[in-house]
Amino acid sequence: MSDALLAKIDVIILCGGYGTRLKEETALIPKPMVEIGGKPLLWHIMKYYSVFGFKRFILALGYKSEYIKKYFYDVRFASSNFTIHLDPTRELTVHSLSEEKDWEVVCIDTGQKTLKGGRIKRLEPYIQSQYFHLTYGDGVSDVDLVALNKFHMEHSKMATLTAVRPPSRFGELKIQGHQVVEFSEKPQLASGFINGGFFIFNRNVLDYLTSDENCDFEFGMLQNLAQDRELMTYQHHGYWQCMDTTRDKEYLEKLWNNGQAPWKKWIS
Repeated sequence: MSDALLAKIDVIILCGGYGTRLKEETALIPKPMVEIGGKPLLWHIMKYYSVFGFKRFILALGYKSEYIKKYFYDVRFASSNFTIHLDPTRELTVHSLSEEKDWEVVCIDTGQKTLKGGRIKRLEPYIQSQYFHLTYGDGVSDVDLVALNKFHMEHSKMATLTAVRPPSRFGELKIQGHQVVEFSEKPQLASGFINGGFFIFNRNVLDYLTSDENCDFEFGMLQNLAQDRELMTYQHHGYWQCMDTTRDKEYLEKLWNNGQAPWKKWIS
């Protein structure tokens, strides 16, 4: 699929939760705005999608939505060089544009307490493409999004879920007798898949949802799609990490600062 077509496919990012397990950060800001390497995790996710050609993002906002709205309202100017004339009749002169100048970011407040299914349904008027990508605002991966897109296009079902092997919460020890012969920090588990996000849905899955704030996503739409045999899995065997706790945040920060972030597929 060409870059021009990928650029028109909507990417929904769920950004509305309270992030209670990361309350040291989320007491003040929404979880997707927690910074890794000086940039919000949300920016990292969007930047990753843009590397593969996706340019249109719809953000399902909720808790402290004003922080995300203000960030994208301000970033156009904060990331550019310009001359401003204090004479209000003269226009701003922009000298250089940010690398993200092609992004289209749709910020929609979907309710403070709305569950994920209700949030997605409330975005329906803003979804323009016949199928759309969807992910959570708190996870990064090195999943091949073009291959994922191709996989979805080749089967006839309504939904694709990326299945991942989660990282261990603790280091993995390889032992011979009583001697440790290898220690791996937070390895990917060798068996057992979980929902890693990075979904693709045909537009008609919206019929499985309502705009009610109690309409869930995982314990609702996904369960029903599975029962109807409309949910396929794209198995990703590479890197995946969510940011649920302060420990997760510190781990992602460490990878970034050491130049070892697997999700960084861009130069700069």
